[in-house]
Amino acid sequence: MKTKLFALLIGLFMFSACGDETKEEIEPAVPEVAQDSLTTIEAEFIFLADAAVLKGRSFIYGVEMDSVSRELIKKVEPLKRDEFDMVPVVVRAKVIENPRQEGWDEIAQIREILEIPERQTDSVEAPVINNN
Repeated sequence: MKTKLFALLIGLFMFSACGDETKEEIEPAVPEVAQDSLTTIEAEFIFLADAAVLKGRSFIYGVEMDSVSRELIKKVEPLKRDEFDMVPVVVRAKVIENPRQEGWDEIAQIREILEIPERQTDSVEAPVINNN
């Protein structure tokens, strides 16, 4: 009987001791995701000699000339109809204030070329009439 009473007391002690503890809820660690400063830009791209511009509906950015912007120039060159033609593009870029006094207030540092949409041709070919 003493053994049962002793076991009961130990069980109550353990139960009450556990019940008195305040449990801290441990939240799972959520990794912080750093926001990158890149923006997806859908615009018309034009380049002349040593300067390039991205023109959208409500913005115009100068383009920093680097290896990625030069790659974009190579890709859109065959699509230009004339020297002053603007070609639609979609790029990811970092937009920063222009550190120089000349040119646009903001410049785009193109980091990735996402898309160069195909254009619709303006010319309509006349149908061929076969008089046999």
